[in-house]
Amino acid sequence: RYRLGISGNIKMNELTKYQIDQIEQMIGQDHVVNWQLKRGERADIERLISISRYRGIRHQDGSPLRGQRTHTNARTFRKQIRK
Repeated sequence: RYRLGISGNIKMNELTKYQIDQIEQMIGQDHVVNWQLKRGERADIERLISISRYRGIRHQDGSPLRGQRTHTNARTFRKQIRK
């Protein structure tokens, strides 16, 4: 429970920079951090666009990707067309 030697009752503003770095490293070992996940997703989308896959083209257009109907739905997509 106290792997880093930090009490569970301590407040965040009382932690030192070193303790915060230790906590971030421990979390990063077991889990994918938010910015890493977003960077990976963006890289996947960029790859689809660069190889001109159907999904990549739909990403560029802002169109629905998974076969959804666009005639009567996809309001945000239709909003882009009107402009």
